[in-house]
Amino acid sequence: MNALKDVISLKFKTMQSDGILLHREGQNGDHITLELIKGKLSLLINLGDTKTHPSNAQINIMLGSLLDDQHWHSVLIEHFNNQVNFTVDKHTHHFHAKGEFNYLDLDYELSFGGIPVPGKSGTLSRRNFHGCFENIYYNGVNIIDLARRHKSQIYFVGNVSFSCLEPQVVPVTFLSSSSYLALPGTSGQDEIFISFQFRTWNKEGLLLSSKLHQASGGFLLYLSDGKVKISLHKPGKALHDVIAGN
Repeated sequence: MNALKDVISLKFKTMQSDGILLHREGQNGDHITLELIKGKLSLLINLGDTKTHPSNAQINIMLGSLLDDQHWHSVLIEHFNNQVNFTVDKHTHHFHAKGEFNYLDLDYELSFGGIPVPGKSGTLSRRNFHGCFENIYYNGVNIIDLARRHKSQIYFVGNVSFSCLEPQVVPVTFLSSSSYLALPGTSGQDEIFISFQFRTWNKEGLLLSSKLHQASGGFLLYLSDGKVKISLHKPGKALHDVIAGN
């Protein structure tokens, strides 16, 4: 559809911090991409040909945070002439594209959840979205309804189902500063592999401690001033601290 005004809206939820939600691309490399990056939404508008459009050739707007929390989040993108409104969970960023956005040479194909031709946009992460969509509308047209009725203008790639399965997550809450979990280690073990997710309002606290084999030493994983740090200890050597995140 060729419209003077483009309005795209959808809701999504996922536990993955990265993935393509929406992509539309033209023959000259012009593209619009909505991508989840480290739990934040990035709206990228790339005019492709910097010779034709030397100024403002790329626009990248970031909105939201912790959007990979398995809760529903809403997105609205409105484009009329050179005015763009980008809204995530009722927080809106208004911006002008200085006129060049009028000249985007886009194919009339819109993809949700991935990029149709891998490698066409080399600067993108190209990781497909893994999660749930609902209420996808493009200029008032219910895209999911068309897909459910297997209309000819819609096609699928990969495994898609018309349901949203909830992942089996069993959380644990430590209710006091004296609460903790202990897992007996294996004698003589020199390596361990651990993964977990956590949330807290506290800026300080011990997350994980391990004492490995006597020759290997041990480590502490902890919060300090809101940052995740790891302290490594090896026999006969000074403590070595590494900041793992913030």
